[in-house]
Amino acid sequence: MATTNSLQHHHHQASSYHRHNLHPQSHFAPSSISFKNPTSTATFSSLISSSSSAVVSAALTTNTTQTSTDFDLLATHLTNQDFRKADEETRRLLIQIAGEPATKRGYVFFSEVKSISAQDLRAIDDLWTKHSGGRFGYSVQRKIWLKVKKDFTRFFVRVEWMKLLDTEVVQYNYRAFPDEFKWELNDETPLGHLPLTNALRGTQLLKCVLSHPAFEIEGDDVEEGEEAENRGGASSKAKTKDTTVFKTDYSF
Repeated sequence: MATTNSLQHHHHQASSYHRHNLHPQSHFAPSSISFKNPTSTATFSSLISSSSSAVVSAALTTNTTQTSTDFDLLATHLTNQDFRKADEETRRLLIQIAGEPATKRGYVFFSEVKSISAQDLRAIDDLWTKHSGGRFGYSVQRKIWLKVKKDFTRFFVRVEWMKLLDTEVVQYNYRAFPDEFKWELNDETPLGHLPLTNALRGTQLLKCVLSHPAFEIEGDDVEEGEEAENRGGASSKAKTKDTTVFKTDYSF
């Protein structure tokens, strides 16, 4: 009888042990990741490597796409010869490529122009010159600016951002934006008329754009400066009429 009681007691303890220890995982929340079969180290490494490559590839694709589409809208407007919209898009792009501070305030400080990528400025200029037959663009404006010895009053007259008044003496006034500017490309459209650069705060911004390394050609500054000097000397002697220019108020 003692032996029987001892066996029953042992069986009771064993059953109790099994009830508490057969499923230890029941004390934890189920894992969100499970494998039906053991995965070898090589296979697991391959999965990680493949996943990482996919993420990196996706990131690179996204960045590449963003860069390639930066100037698409400008290209579209210029292809359609919609120079008014192209001018507006150029102004927006100039603010964007000048950096976050310029984007937040909505306009560019002249001191920010030097940090603008030459590649970005050339991309904008290339589109303008390409779709205007070489008549529009910053590089075209730079050549004119150098020819007039960097005199902005004479530059504005040459690109017709100022208009000649019907008066007895030679006088010019600034065109009203946007109606008095020329948005169509034809034989009468002045060279370098577009794109416009807002000079409401002075000419420093335009000066920095036209002086940017993106548009520099070796020796052009010196040569054009000398030519302008010679022409300026000759024209000043031949000048017979007074020229009156109104105050600088470039609201475009």
